[in-house]
Parts: sequence; structure tokens; C-alpha cells
Amino acid sequence: MSLRQHEAISLPVPAGGTLRGHLSYGAEPGRWTVLYVHGFGSVRDGEKAMALEADCARRGYTFAAFDFRGHGESTGTMLDLRCSALLQDLHVITDYLETRGIDRLYPVGSSMGGWATAWFGLRLPERIRACVLVSPALTFPCSIWNRLGDAERLAWRRTGRLRVLNDWLDTEIGPGLSEEVNEYPLEQLFKGWRKPLLIIHGMKDDIVPYQQSVDLAERAAYPEIEVLLYKNGDHRLVEFKDEMAEAACQFISHWAQGDI
Repeated sequence: MSLRQHEAISLPVPAGGTLRGHLSYGAEPGRWTVLYVHGFGSVRDGEKAMALEADCARRGYTFAAFDFRGHGESTGTMLDLRCSALLQDLHVITDYLETRGIDRLYPVGSSMGGWATAWFGLRLPERIRACVLVSPALTFPCSIWNRLGDAERLAWRRTGRLRVLNDWLDTEIGPGLSEEVNEYPLEQLFKGWRKPLLIIHGMKDDIVPYQQSVDLAERAAYPEIEVLLYKNGDHRLVEFKDEMAEAACQFISHWAQGDI
């Protein structure tokens, strides 16, 4: 096996800020890449991403991963988080990859990254050939808004801050998500989906119910949708990272046959 090349990449964002990520490949980048899209409060080089990159390296696939603004090594803070900014970041990333001769994408989006991947694929289908969603937060950001009471919603909009606390994260987000809460209706995603899709979800997920993923598979008209459920899996699915990486790459290899 040839040695892998590993490039650190820094991309300016027209709206302001910088995205940082990396690209790994064999002798040179291929015409297509697996693109890891991380979740809320996560980073591009977490355990699931590293397992996926290792499987891509074993298969000789080009791999890319970037931190969203406000995450990891990219500029900004979580207070700047907006749905539209996530999609803008994916635009910047895919535009850059195209300058490197990479014009076919097979993204693997986790949680919030699954939401961003799905909506990016819906709005710019020519950029994505097939994709994998892991514990996708399909109702993001409505899920955050809906679990708040009236007083909490008012305080969020008045102060411009909302604390988000769970077992692995303690952060504050700004008002951007509340301002865009109605701009990405789930029904539009169901009706418009037209790409081969593998969804991986844990049945013990207490952050994003796995039934949302099943609903997408059942209600979307497009036929090439598969769902892989782990009965004992939680939202993060870290204990299944190697199995998921293998499943994701197998799925991608099927749909990328014409590109290999």
C-alpha cells in the first residue's frame, strides 16, 4: 500500500471566518471523496471520523473533513451557529474540493452534520452522488426550540444566549437557530429526497429518536434508502464506530462503482 498524503487546509469564508480541515489520499486526490460532516459541538477528528478515515485509507479512498465555524480549529464560536451558516460552510468546502479536481462527493454526516448533509444534498443535488447519515438530527433546530417553554424561548431571544448541557457538552448558542427555526420543514426533505442513502441509528438514542430515520425511509418516495439500526446504540454510537465505518464504505463503494 502506498503512503498516504495528509494535507492541512485553511479556507476563508466569504461571509467571514476561516474553516480548517484536512484532506488525505494516496499518490494524489481522486475524482471523488468521502467527506465527514461532524455534529453539534463536535469536531472533524473525533472517534467516528478517525474510524471512517482509517477504513477509507485501507480502501485507497480520498477522505476530507472540516470543522464547521464555531467548532474545533475553525474560527468563530457556538454563539454564531446558524443553519444557513452550516450550509454556507459546505458550499465553501465543496467549491474548494472542486478546485482540486474532486467533483463527486460521498458525505457521511453525523447528528447535526446529518441535517446539514441532507439539506445540502436536497438544495444542490449535483454535488452529492450518495450519502450516509449517522443519528441524523432531521428536526434540527426545531428539536431545540420545541423542548423549551415559553419563558425559556423568550429569554433566549431577549438575551441572545441559550445554554445547552448534556453528558458530553456544556455550551451556549446564540439567537441564530431560533431565527431560522421554521425555514427547513421536514416534509420538504421527505418529498424532495432523490439520492441513494444509508441511515445508521441507535435504538437507544435519547437525543434524536430513531423513528425519525425510519420515517424518512418510509415516507420518502425515492426507493434507494437503507436503514441500519443498532438495538443497543445510543446517540453517539462510538462503540460501533468500526462497524459503522465498514458499513458506510461498503455502501459508498456500491454507488461509486462508476467513479472508481
